[in-house]
Amino acid sequence: MKQLLDIVRVEARSDYTLLLEFENGELRLFDVAPLLDKQPFVELKSVELFTKAYVYNGTVAWPGNIDIAPETLYDRSKPA
Repeated sequence: MKQLLDIVRVEARSDYTLLLEFENGELRLFDVAPLLDKQPFVELKSVELFTKAYVYNGTVAWPGNIDIAPETLYDRSKPA
């Protein structure tokens, strides 16, 4: 089984990407744009809301109880 890594820092960018720092020090870039037409991510089309991303319990979350699992963030991101 693959080790799950927590996110320790997130920077939400206005181009709908997230710069993620994982607990092992690895920096990765995740593109949220492909998810923006799906629930519950539709609300994140607002750049003002999207850029309010924060780290909560080892993953990325937004106001309104929106989050993405850390394993999804890792598996679908690329090295920064």
